[in-house]
Amino acid sequence: MTLKEILAAKGSHVYTIHPEATLQDVVEELVQHNIGALVVCRRDPGEGREEILGIITERDILRRCAFSDHPLRSVRVEEVMSRNLTVAHPDYSVEQAMQLMTNNRIRHLPVVVDGRLVGIISIGDAVKAQLEQLAMENRFMKDYIQG
Repeated sequence: MTLKEILAAKGSHVYTIHPEATLQDVVEELVQHNIGALVVCRRDPGEGREEILGIITERDILRRCAFSDHPLRSVRVEEVMSRNLTVAHPDYSVEQAMQLMTNNRIRHLPVVVDGRLVGIISIGDAVKAQLEQLAMENRFMKDYIQG
């Protein structure tokens, strides 16, 4: 199974935030949408483009809270976000995506084509896809054995 197939099933909408937003804005968005990460983008309305700058996750916010007593409203996303973004292509297999996530110790993997954000896969999406694949293989094996 490929990431393209997962995105076709779950949808390709990605929640984003701009780098000047505050961590309080991030928390509100994460809670509102019941998600664990936002892709940080800068939009250029004149050209109709968006530049992917990084990602901000629950883990990033917790790290900031652990080492700083500044209120979330006073800290901007660009001060905390992860900039070294690991991305995948829609043609990657679930196994390739899981390998990337495991090797980089990340739980969210933006899917990009030619620098354009086309979706995001979470570790939960990857595990769900693997479970569905195993269930299907199990059913085929049972049908084959039972004849």
